[in-house]
Amino acid sequence: MKSTQIKWFYLLALALVWGSSFILIKKGLIGLTAFQLGSLRIIFASVFLLLIGHKSLAKIPAKKWKYIALTSMFGTFFPAYLFAIAQTEIDSSVSSILNSLTPLNTLILGALVFGLQFKRNQVFGILIGLAGSALLVLNGAANHPEQNYYYAILVLIASICYAVNVNLIKKYLHDLTPLSITTGNFTILFIPAFMILFFSGFFEVIQEANVQQSVLFIMILGVVGTGIANILFFKLIQISSPVFATSVTYLIPVVAFGWGLFDNEMLTPIQFFGAFIILIGVYLSAKK
Repeated sequence: MKSTQIKWFYLLALALVWGSSFILIKKGLIGLTAFQLGSLRIIFASVFLLLIGHKSLAKIPAKKWKYIALTSMFGTFFPAYLFAIAQTEIDSSVSSILNSLTPLNTLILGALVFGLQFKRNQVFGILIGLAGSALLVLNGAANHPEQNYYYAILVLIASICYAVNVNLIKKYLHDLTPLSITTGNFTILFIPAFMILFFSGFFEVIQEANVQQSVLFIMILGVVGTGIANILFFKLIQISSPVFATSVTYLIPVVAFGWGLFDNEMLTPIQFFGAFIILIGVYLSAKK
C-alpha cells in the first residue's frame, strides 16, 4: 500500500475509533465519576500497552524521556479527565464537534511556539472556526438550560492539549517508533492514574452492577480508543504532518453524531449551522 493510501487508511480508522469514544464516555459516566472514568481509561490502556510494547521502552534514549513525559500529560492525562468532566454536563455530540478545533489550535501553537508560518486563508479559517464554536455553544446554552455549557471550555482546553502534544511529537519524537512513544507515555501515567482511582472511592462501589457495566465500556475505550488509537495516531503524525494528522477531527463529529442520534441526542438547526462553520474554518486553516 502506498504511503498516501496508508495515511488515509489511518485517518479513517482513527475517525471511527475516536468518533465512538464520546458515546463510550457517556455510557461510562452512568456508573462512574469523571475521575474514576479518566483513571480507568488510562489504566486499561497502560496494562494493554505494557503487555505488547514493554520491549520498545529500551529504544527510548534517556534524553527523550522528558518529551515522553510532556506528551503523556498533554496528549492523554489532562484530556482523559477534561472530556469526562465536560460530558457530565454537555452532550457527547457537542463535545466531539468542539474537539474538531484541534487543527486550529495546532496551527496557532505551531506558529507561536514551533515556528510554523501563517497564511492569510489560515487566519480566516481560525476566525471562522472560532465564530462557529461560539454559535454552537451559545445556541446550545439557550436551548438546553438543563446543561451547563461552561463545561464546553474544558473541551477547548483539551483540544489545546492535543495541539501541544502533536507539535511536540513532530518536533522532538519523530525518530521514535509509535509503539515506543505510546508505551512510554502510559508507563509514566499508570501510577498517577491509579492513585487518583484509589482515592476516588472506586473500590468501595466496584460490586455494584451499573459500575461493572460502565467499567466494561471504559475497558473498550482504554484498550481500543486510547491504546491502539494512539499507536495509529503517532504513526500518522510521523508519515504526514501535524495539521493532516489532526484533521481526523473533521470526521470524528460525523461518527459521534451518528452515535448521538442512536442515543436520542439532537442538535438544533443553528447548532448544525455552527458545526458546519467550524468544519469550514478547520478546512481553511489546514489548506496549504
